[in-house]
Amino acid sequence: MCEQMDVQKALKKAMQTEKDAMDFYRFAAGQMPDDKARHTFELLAKDEMQHARMFFNAYKGSDIPSFDGFIEAPPDTESSWWKGLQHLMLSEFDERKALELAIEQEEQLEKNLRATARQISDPDIRAIYEANASSTHGHALLVTEDYKAMFGMSR
Repeated sequence: MCEQMDVQKALKKAMQTEKDAMDFYRFAAGQMPDDKARHTFELLAKDEMQHARMFFNAYKGSDIPSFDGFIEAPPDTESSWWKGLQHLMLSEFDERKALELAIEQEEQLEKNLRATARQISDPDIRAIYEANASSTHGHALLVTEDYKAMFGMSR
């Protein structure tokens, strides 16, 4: 029973993290003058929403009445994604910095998802985490490729 409660807590946290990433990408997409970067960020926002839905579908809590209501809630301004964005906005926001932040956040999220997956004994829930970690790895690669294409170098 204790593990089930811990799994539900982990699912809720993962769902919020995916929403935080989606909010970041939605906002950043609107700031991108480059069409390719904007398109990438729009695509990633949709992927993050799908990840959040996977966690929502596995979540057994009753404190989140609807997925749509959860997704459309204002951004969590205390999340690492949003704080990183706020920091960028206070300095000179540009595509390079936004892409670098996205890469860092995606790499950290992948590590966290894989670490959590290793701690979950329920194979179905663990599979959700592992699938999201793999997709998150793909996000980091996609953003890295955009970065290289735009700036001709590694970060």
